[in-house]
Amino acid sequence: MKTTPKHDERIAKMTFASVYPHYVTKVEKKGRTQDELQTVITWLTGFDNNQTQEYIDSKATFETFFSHATLNENAHLIKGVICGYRIEEIETPLTKHVRYLDKLVDELAKGRKMEKILRSA
Repeated sequence: MKTTPKHDERIAKMTFASVYPHYVTKVEKKGRTQDELQTVITWLTGFDNNQTQEYIDSKATFETFFSHATLNENAHLIKGVICGYRIEEIETPLTKHVRYLDKLVDELAKGRKMEKILRSA
């Protein structure tokens, strides 16, 4: 399934702060911790706890959030389907990056081992 320009724009304008509490709820409901969530965010984006909090506090959009991120060199190893989209087929870089994060959070919530979530070549 390909994303549409409208879908991509909606993702770009969505704030990280509006989604982050849902990430926390999702992982904690499944027995994982906010620290583990931060480990995943740091692995993908390079942001430490303070930087992540700054993006939450400033209500940065995903567009801003990912424009400042240094994506992990192994992020391309994140594959599969999330929210009805096959990550490998998403053409818009920002939408792909957001779906990478969604996929990592999903794997964390499903109890996957951290070593597997934090892919290495």
